[in-house]
Amino acid sequence: MAIVAKRLQESKTQAIGELKEALGSSEDFIFTDYRGLTVEQITALRRGLREKEVTYKVVKNSFARIAFEQLSMPDVSAYLVGPTAVAVAPKDSNEVAKILFEFAKETPALQVKGALVAGAIYDAKQTEAYSKLPGRLELISMLMSVMNGPARGLVSALNDVPSRLARTLQAVADKKGGGGSGAVESAADSAASDGAGTAESAAESAASDVAGAAEGAASAEAGAAEGAASEGGE
Repeated sequence: MAIVAKRLQESKTQAIGELKEALGSSEDFIFTDYRGLTVEQITALRRGLREKEVTYKVVKNSFARIAFEQLSMPDVSAYLVGPTAVAVAPKDSNEVAKILFEFAKETPALQVKGALVAGAIYDAKQTEAYSKLPGRLELISMLMSVMNGPARGLVSALNDVPSRLARTLQAVADKKGGGGSGAVESAADSAASDGAGTAESAAESAASDVAGAAEGAASAEAGAAEGAASEGGE
């Protein structure tokens, strides 16, 4: 009996160690109840999650509790009840949550219990709100769209400098009838100065808009995540 008990303990220790290794690669985890899913459905779900480099792991709750505790993670024991599978998300966990909720719409047997995201515990409602945040690629696309606006304005301003100079010189030449080269030279200097000022102003405006857009995009996800975290408590 002692030998059997020892072997069981060794097996348990090894299983917990392997689970710690799998969980230790991420800070974000989404807990699900997979009860009622067929093998084919679980395989299909894993295939979709694999595209996000996500491991979807069926766990033994008692082992998972020990593993999370030994990894000094927050207490997630409330979500380690009943059949449990954990989506281990190394990045873009809101997009992973979105995949799970969309799958659950098609296959109601899958239930999202909650999540642990960067040390914050989300219940099911908060996790669903988190899943609706724009993903990393969407944020990049939004930022690029905002940045392209000022860039187009800058190009337009720069392109307009030569034409403004030509129009000014032509107006002076028409007025002076070809005489007064000093007046023409003065007008040219003035037009060039105005054009440079326009280009400089456009450049400063573009730089300011881009900086503001970058700052806004950088804080958007953090702010939205905070909103998602508080939504469940309202």
